[in-house]
Amino acid sequence: MSYDLNDAAPQMAPMAELIPDGTFAKVMMKLRPGGTNGATPMDAGLLKASPHSDARMLDCEFTVIEGPYARRKFWQNFTVAGGKLDEKGQSKGWNISKSTFRAMVDSALGLDPNDVSQVAREKRVIGGLKQLDGITFAARIMVESSENPNYRDSNRLANVVLPNEPAHAAIMRGEQVAPEPVNAPPRKAPAQTPAAWSAPTQAGWSSTPRSPAAAPAQPGAPAAAAATPGGAPAWLNS
Repeated sequence: MSYDLNDAAPQMAPMAELIPDGTFAKVMMKLRPGGTNGATPMDAGLLKASPHSDARMLDCEFTVIEGPYARRKFWQNFTVAGGKLDEKGQSKGWNISKSTFRAMVDSALGLDPNDVSQVAREKRVIGGLKQLDGITFAARIMVESSENPNYRDSNRLANVVLPNEPAHAAIMRGEQVAPEPVNAPPRKAPAQTPAAWSAPTQAGWSSTPRSPAAAPAQPGAPAAAAATPGGAPAWLNS
């Protein structure tokens, strides 16, 4: 028996080498279960509890799909319940995460963020956070400096690149796009219509800790997206 190594992929860059600040790339997000229940049955054991507060988080691993940094990974937590509250008593962290998740869906499906048609609205409703597992979208990656000298700097998701941005199509085709460092002058963000994304209670989610039972949909709320036999939502494959 012998091993033919000629068709092996190039070795990965050293883990200590960060993806340059402002790099655009097509990435896939995988969820790492943390043992804490979410707000829907499919999210049982999915979340990670914060050791410092009542916050519950989604532990996400991002893998670059194509280009010079293909197979490189970075990790990030998104608060989905608890933590600091706004003047309405809602989780500030969840509101930020919800906007990011909506952008991921729009980027993955090529949905104009200003599209509030019934078809677009239905694609933005998911039955649980678990259905975001495996979503692939266009991203801008940043380097975050560590405030603790005992820890290294790390890569993070700077922002999701939306379909109404010029770079989106090229990124999704796997083409290289000139980086835009985060410390450069900020770009003008494309307008979004917040009303197109349903509130947490409409999708069975909550900004406060509760049992994993799903809340009933409010009257008039779009139906949740159907899941494929493999567990991924149908909209990931549309």
